[in-house]
This record gives sequence, C-alpha cells and structure tokens, in this order.
Amino acid sequence: MKTKFIVALLLTSAIGFSQKKELKAASKALKSGNIEEASKALKQTEALLNVADEKMKSQYYFLKGQVLASGAGDSLEKIEKAATAYNKTLEIEKASGSAKYTAETFQKLQLLRQALVENAIKDQNAKNYKGASEKLYLGYTTNKADTTYLYYAASNSVNAKDYDTALKYYEELKTLGFNGVKKEFIATNKKTAKVEVFESKQIRDLSVKSGEYIKPDVRVSDSKKGEIAKNIALIYMSQGKDEEAIAAIDDAKKENPNDSALMQAEADVYYKLGNVAKYKEIMEKIVANDPENPDLLYNLGVSASRLGDNEQAVGYYKKALELKPDYAAAQINIASIILGGETKIVDEMNALGTSASDNRKYDELSKKRQDLYKNAVPYLEGALKNSPDNVEAIRTLMNIFYQLDDPKAGEMKDKLKAIEGGN
Repeated sequence: MKTKFIVALLLTSAIGFSQKKELKAASKALKSGNIEEASKALKQTEALLNVADEKMKSQYYFLKGQVLASGAGDSLEKIEKAATAYNKTLEIEKASGSAKYTAETFQKLQLLRQALVENAIKDQNAKNYKGASEKLYLGYTTNKADTTYLYYAASNSVNAKDYDTALKYYEELKTLGFNGVKKEFIATNKKTAKVEVFESKQIRDLSVKSGEYIKPDVRVSDSKKGEIAKNIALIYMSQGKDEEAIAAIDDAKKENPNDSALMQAEADVYYKLGNVAKYKEIMEKIVANDPENPDLLYNLGVSASRLGDNEQAVGYYKKALELKPDYAAAQINIASIILGGETKIVDEMNALGTSASDNRKYDELSKKRQDLYKNAVPYLEGALKNSPDNVEAIRTLMNIFYQLDDPKAGEMKDKLKAIEGGN
C-alpha cells in the first residue's frame, strides 16, 4: 500500500507539472496573438482538469475566456461561452479566497458586455430589434446582477413584435422585483430651457461649468413597474387573454395600489376593453391623488389623446398649463389636437358641388377652418415663447399665417431660415 501511494503521488505531481507547462504555453501564445496555439495548449489540459487544483482551474478558465472572446466575432454562442469561462474564473476564485485573476477577468467580462451593448445599439438604429434583444439578453445572462439589460431586451422584443419572448422577459423582471428606479444627475440646457439627464455627476458638473447648463440637481427616476405591468397586460390582450391582462395589473397594484403609472396602465387596459366607465373612474382617482402635478396631468393628456379621447386630453393639458403656464409641450399638443380637426373640414369642402347652397356651405366651412387656425395660434405662440427654437412650431405658425394672410408669416419664415439655414 505504501509503494502504491508513492506512485500515485508521483503521477499526480507529473500531471500538475504538465498542466502548468501547457497553461504557461497558452498564456505565452495569447500574449503573442497566436490564438490557435493557445487553444491547442488549453485542450491538452482539459482531460485532466478535474484533478487540477483551484489555482490551475481559475487560470485555465481565464485563458479559455480570452481564446473564445478573441475568435467570437459576432457569434453570440461564442460570446456566451467566453462569458461563461470568465464567470467560472470569478466563481472559483471567490470560493477559494484567491483573487489573482479576478480584477482582470472582471475587466475583460465588462469589455465583452460593452461590445454587446454597442452592437445592440447598432441593431436598434437599423431597426433590427430582434438582434438587439438577443444581444441585450446575453448581456444580462453574463451578469444577472444588472437587470437593466433584461429590461431593454424586453423592450426590443416588443418593438420586434416578438411578444412571447417579451412576455417571458417581463415576467422574469417581475419575479426579480425590478423597478428601474435610479438616481439621475440633471441640469437645464440654457439654450433650449429643457432639463437633461447626464451619465454621471462629473459630466453634469463639467457641463454646468462650461456655462451651457444651469440649475444642477439630482432626482430619482420613475419606477418602471407600471410600464412593465402595462406591457404585460397589452401583450395578453393582443393574445385575446383579457382576464390575464387585468390580473397582471391587479397583481402589480398589490405592492403599490396608488402608483399613478400602474393606475394609468389599468385605465388604458379598461379603455381598450371598451369599459369607458371604468376608465374614467380610474383616471379621476389618478388626478385626485396628485391634483397639483402638471407632469402627471400632461401624461394623462397624452394617454387620453392616444386612446382617442381628445376632448379629455385637452382638458388635462389646460389644467397642466394652469399649474405651469410655460409648459411648451402641453401647448403644442393642444394646438396639434385643434389642427387635427382640419382634415374633416377639408374633406367636407372637397365633397361640395357648385350649387348656390354648396357655395354657401363652402364659405361656412372656410370660416370654420380660419377659426380653427386662429384658435391654435395662441398655443403655438406660447410654445414658441417658451421654446424659441422649436422648428415644428415655427413651421406650423408660418403655414397658418400664410393661410390667414397674416404678415407674421414672413417673420416665421425668417426665423426658420435662421435656424435651418438655406434660402
């Protein structure tokens, strides 16, 4: 027994020496850029990896991650394998108490994930939402602590109309308790008077120091739970599962029964289901909870308009303006709704004949059209006062003034030239 023990010990030492040699060769090959040679050296150690010590295992997976990442290209499968190898290194070192490769491994893993995000953004810009979703989901699986990737993967799946995948991701976000709330560093753009969000406090402070921004502040972003619950409900509705849609909202409201975003999502669902009475009931509760919030009233206006209730939308926008008279977005939206009535008038005018009664009707409609323009002008001028470089407001006012034979048309034309350039 003693003799056998010595032989086994000698054999294990020989294996360890061989593994060290191959790992050293792989590391040297990687440094010289010879990926094929590094891969070959690592394969020599694979069969005996189960008897290797933790130090060798962590080095093996660290090197393997680099080999896989180097030859991954756009292959999500290879990128995933590289990330898995890196995570294995982190897992082994955490369990053993070692940290020889931890910092460098984490850095390489971050670069891998950063590349995924950059490619996902390219896919989004090219409207390849499915590709963006796949890359972002992989970014999430490589580090499940960062659930933001999962949220954006779900959003891209919605844009890709891949509702089954989106639903799967949203349900996972719910299980994880994701809310998306984060600290935001903001400042007001002096030129546009708009509040903008910065990536960090340092960038925000530098922008303020440049003189282009004022009023630096910190705020907490809105919870995404309402949006997630709403999207889950809308997906269920698209699948004809109305009861599941309502249940999704009810489930989300258990934690935050007075959450305005959730209540608004619930109202939207009831409106789409044709239950207008329930829709109005919920909308009234939302306003009652926070009647002095102009942003909430504005958002309710957007929601009402999107659901086709322009009369209620205008009512919310006007209430928002009472609380915040310089609310340019609300002014523009009211003008847009007013001008939206022009199409019906023009259609009626075009359908008239040439009889005396038709001519009288034409004159009536023409006056009605002029009145519509005049009603929209104060809101557009107000928006322009608060947002002087709003190109769409300037262009719309210019066209309206031309229709009204108002000399202000020339003034608007000059403004447009000054902003856009040209003749």
